[in-house]
Amino acid sequence: MSVTPPFDERMPFTGELIALGVAMIWTVTALFAEVASKHIGSMGVNVSRMILSLIFLSVTLWFSTGTPYPSHTDGDTWLWLGLSGLVGYTFGDYFLFKSYILVGSKFGQLFMTLSAPSAALAGWLLLGQRMSLFALLGMVITLTGISISILGRDANDDTHSHHRLHFQLPAHGILCGVLAGIGQGVGLVLSGKGMESYVANIPEGEEAVRSMVPFASTFIRAVFGAVSFLTLMAIRKDFGSLKRLLHDRTAIISTLGATITGPFIGVSLSLMAVSYTAAGIAQTLMALTPVFILLPSSLIFGQKVTLKEVIGAVIAVGGVALFFI
Repeated sequence: MSVTPPFDERMPFTGELIALGVAMIWTVTALFAEVASKHIGSMGVNVSRMILSLIFLSVTLWFSTGTPYPSHTDGDTWLWLGLSGLVGYTFGDYFLFKSYILVGSKFGQLFMTLSAPSAALAGWLLLGQRMSLFALLGMVITLTGISISILGRDANDDTHSHHRLHFQLPAHGILCGVLAGIGQGVGLVLSGKGMESYVANIPEGEEAVRSMVPFASTFIRAVFGAVSFLTLMAIRKDFGSLKRLLHDRTAIISTLGATITGPFIGVSLSLMAVSYTAAGIAQTLMALTPVFILLPSSLIFGQKVTLKEVIGAVIAVGGVALFFI
C-alpha cells in the first residue's frame, strides 16, 4: 500500500517518530478510557467515542479535502473497512474497555500485545500470508511475557500449594483482555485490505484526498462501530449510561480525552505511520504502550508496579518485534 504522506518525505525518521508518538498517545487514551469506563460503563464510553470521533473526523476531512466524508471509495473499500470497524471497534474495543474495568488499563494494554500474533494468524488464515519462523517464535515470547506479568505462586499456606501457579487477575478480566487483543489484530489486517482498495480508487492529482486516507479510513471504521454499538445498546436497553455521562463531569472530560487521543488522532496517526516507514518498525514502536503506561498508572491510580510486571511487559513487546523481522 502506498499513501502519499502529507509531510516532507525528506524528514529523517518521520514514520518512527509518529509511531513512537502514537504509543504515547495510546497511553493517555488508555488512562482516560479506564476512568470513563469505571464511571459510566464500557458501552456508554464506546458509543460516545464513536459519535464524537465521527464529528471530529468529518470536520477534518471537510477542511482538508472539501467534503465531510470519504470520497473516491467503492464497495470493496467500505466492505473491508466496515468489517475492520466491526471487528476492531465493536468487538475489540468492547472487550478492551471491559478489561479496563476488571483489571485496569495497565494489564489491559499488556494484553494488546496479542494483536501482533492475532494479525499474523488472521493474515495466514484469511489472506494466505506466509508465517515465518520468527513470527512463531514471537508468539511464544509474547505469550511468555504476558504470563510472567499475570502469573504468580500461591504462598498462602505451608503445603505444596506454594509450588502452584495461579492467575493474579480475575479470569473474566483475562478473557476480555485476550479477546480485545484478538479483535484489534484481526481488525488491523482487515483495515490494511480496505486502505489498499481505497488508495487504488483515488485518481491521479487528488493529493489532498490521498494524504487523508488514514483519517477517511478511520471515518468509515467509526461509522460501522457507531451503528453496531448503538444497535447493541438498543438491544440491551442501556441508554441510561449516556444519561449518566451528561451528568458526570469526570466522565465527560475523560470520554472526550479518550476520543481525541484514540479513534480521532491515535488510530489515524497509526495508519499514517505505516505510510512513512516499514510496517514492522511502526507496529513495534506502537506496541510500547504497555511499557509506557506502567509509571502513569502507578502515579495516577496508585497501582503497584512490580519488577516482574516490567520484565513481562518488555518481553511481550520484544516478542511483538519478532513478527516484523
